[in-house]
Amino acid sequence: MNVVVMITKNKIASFIEKIPPTPKILQETLALLSIGELTKAAKTAENDLALKAYLKNIVNKPIYGFKNEVSNISQIFGILGVSQSQQTVYNYMVTLLNPNEWLLFKLNSKLFYELQAQLSKKWDTVLSHLEIDNKDIHGAITLLPSSIIVSEALFKEKIDEVTLLRSTKALDYNTILTRLCGIGLFDICEQIANKWGMSTIVSQIIQASSGIKPSDDENINKLGKWMHLLLFYELSQPLFIKAGLNDFIDFQVDYVGDIYDEFSSLMGIE
Repeated sequence: MNVVVMITKNKIASFIEKIPPTPKILQETLALLSIGELTKAAKTAENDLALKAYLKNIVNKPIYGFKNEVSNISQIFGILGVSQSQQTVYNYMVTLLNPNEWLLFKLNSKLFYELQAQLSKKWDTVLSHLEIDNKDIHGAITLLPSSIIVSEALFKEKIDEVTLLRSTKALDYNTILTRLCGIGLFDICEQIANKWGMSTIVSQIIQASSGIKPSDDENINKLGKWMHLLLFYELSQPLFIKAGLNDFIDFQVDYVGDIYDEFSSLMGIE
């Protein structure tokens, strides 16, 4: 099948190579956020008009619950706090990978931003529930949507073949890539995290969240389970089922069985 020829390690390497490094303004903004300098970070972020527009777009979504529109970056960072501000900047960095046109998934910028907002806000809910306050762990959720972009980039040239492979063997995209290349979407996300200089704990949680590469570290593994459940839950929402994301990864029910009831209660699933 042509799919085997299409997805080579050279193609993956080419994709990674094309990922832009972190722009200087974003580097400075993240550096300031890392030491809790919200005011200075906001002043720096003001110099990136695209980042400014993204921040306003994200925080004014209904899930954040602000009654009046928030437009001032200092105000946005002040409301979000250090961890969530850093998380939102990382989310913006992921959007820099967005394709001009989505072909494999029925997505656009608006829907993709909505997915980012839903995952981020609910991940914050999870971390509050677990009583975890760590900037790097907050930021880990931002890499999950990048796996969707990776899948779009690697498979879109042969959509018909990929669709046939999925329909005849009922395989998710991560399994297809792993079987053909020995490297999965979450491995590529780890490479993106490394290229952007994100903390090693981000890569560890992302790998554990795949559901097929549990960590030896009990705390990392626990976070991976929560993230795996959250990703599967969010991609199973009607909005994202319509976009074709509900079969994106294989749900590892045995992996998350010990926290499923707790997760369901937290998310209000009946």
